[in-house]
Formats: sequence, structure tokens, C-alpha cells
Amino acid sequence: MPFDLAVIDLDNTLYAADTGVFARMDRRMTAFVAKALGVNEVEANRLRLKYWKDYGTTLRGLMLHHSMEPEAFLHDVHDVGAHEILSYDAELDAALARLPCRKVIHTNGIREHAERVLNALGIAHHFERIYDIRFDNYIPKPCSKVLQKLLAAEGVEPSRTLVVDDMVDNLKAAHELGCKTIWITHNPDGRWDFHLPSVHHLPTRFGY
Repeated sequence: MPFDLAVIDLDNTLYAADTGVFARMDRRMTAFVAKALGVNEVEANRLRLKYWKDYGTTLRGLMLHHSMEPEAFLHDVHDVGAHEILSYDAELDAALARLPCRKVIHTNGIREHAERVLNALGIAHHFERIYDIRFDNYIPKPCSKVLQKLLAAEGVEPSRTLVVDDMVDNLKAAHELGCKTIWITHNPDGRWDFHLPSVHHLPTRFGY
């Protein structure tokens, strides 16, 4: 195996984006912003999107511009009942078992949400650690500094690290550090080292 560590994103990467999990989070986020800032739903949604585009997460914008306390926001928006939507994925379980390197989760969500998703999919046992949004004081992906800190914590070199994500900006930060990248997408554009329609195909791509 050409890699010592696989750093794998959670939402819309380990499960398909059309499951509805992230859509529930978006709705809860908009509702939280509306209530917390005293604005209507249209304005709340505008701010949700603007801060996400500007800072990587809506939360980061809320913290910077509105002094938002992060934990109440994070627990509320991740209370989406992922176990009601996701179920055991035997194919994914087998695929991760065939990938002979250490695996960790790197997510802009919280550890509790990641644990719920991993347990619902039946794949928690494959991951040695979850690096969540709290890992570096709520600084989200994409951030080369945060990823560099993660690699230092794991004791691996970027050249021996595979980063798997559905977001191009996150892969850009990984590529700049010298990591190999896999874009989970059905519409590859050739910019990254590898492209796959789903994580299920990961071991096959490397001959396992």
C-alpha cells in the first residue's frame, strides 16, 4: 500500500449526498440562525450560505461576526437523526476492511455526529480517531495548517497520506501540503490525483 494513512471526510463522502442527512442539517442551521440573530428565514439562509462560502463553515462566520457560542449551535444543527436515514452498508464495510492502511475521520462536524453516522453505517471499527471541528479551536477545512497539525498528531508524512473528500477546496489544501487526493464525485475534471464515484471503490483503485 503506497499510503500509511487515509484521512477521510464524513458527510457526503462516506454516504451519498442525496440521502438527505446534510439537507436536514442545512434546515436546522437556517432555523438556528434565524432564531439566534432575530432575522427571517430568507435572511438566515442568505447568511448561512455566505458564511459557508466565505469561511468554510457557517459557524465560523457566526463566531467572527456575531460572537456566536459554538457548542449550542453545533449540537443543535447535528441533531438530525442520522440513524433514521442511514443503515448498515455491508459493501462499504468490506471495502474499508480491504484498505490496508490506518484510517481517520476529518470532519467539519462534531465527534458525536460522526459517531452516530459511523455507527449507523456499521463502519466505526475501521477508524482509529475522529478529528472534528473542535480539533483546532473550531477552524474548519479547508485549512492547510489544521491538516498539517493532524498529520503531525498521526506521525505521518504528507507524501504517505491519502485525503478523501467530496469538496474541491478541501482537496486543494491537502494537495498543497503534498498529500495524495481522491475526489469523491460523479463528474471528475482531472485536477486531482484520483477520482471515484464513491468510497466503495477505494480499495479496487489500488488493487485490493
